[in-house]
Amino acid sequence: MTNLTILAFALVSFIGIATPGPTVLLALTNGSRFGIKAACLGMAGAVLSDFVLIGAVALGLGALLAASEFWFAVVKWIGVGYLTFLGIMLLRSKGTLDVLHTGGSAGSSSRAIFLKSFFVAVTNPKGYLFFSAFLPQFVAPELPQVPQYLALAVTFALIDFAVMFGYAVLGSRAVRLLKKSGALWLDRICGGALLALAGSLAFYRRANA
Repeated sequence: MTNLTILAFALVSFIGIATPGPTVLLALTNGSRFGIKAACLGMAGAVLSDFVLIGAVALGLGALLAASEFWFAVVKWIGVGYLTFLGIMLLRSKGTLDVLHTGGSAGSSSRAIFLKSFFVAVTNPKGYLFFSAFLPQFVAPELPQVPQYLALAVTFALIDFAVMFGYAVLGSRAVRLLKKSGALWLDRICGGALLALAGSLAFYRRANA
């Protein structure tokens, strides 16, 4: 694996990660609701999921989901349900400013923030199928596989963290400029976006289905 290969992988990964998805939206809302420090816990959960997904693909789980309609459906509907739950919670919230002023709630615990981002990623079958199709293009079959997958995983995780950190900073800065009604609408928009992502995932099908 050459430096040029890593650079090409990093560029394509950045484009894919920067497009708002569930973990990016959570970084935005965590930054606005709980601040940068707490948002980093969610980013850690998302980064851990990157290693889990890439490791699973390296072991063949992505191929299993692509071939098995049953297991694909199991992972998909778990992901749909969890995204729907998070979206509804944001739609029902009273606004990020209330959370900031009251110092948060039980739902803003470190463990909860970490697990939300982790579970959103690992229950999304799109991630497994994406990596299954994407990663092999950057892996030289004649070279040892494990070091290559590890290098790609580290590269992807670093880019993922950097992009999420940028969104968290954006959320943190935005909420300080917004009045209560504006902060409330930020929750509404992110909640609606998560529900839209849940809907798109519900209609998502395997390529060979």
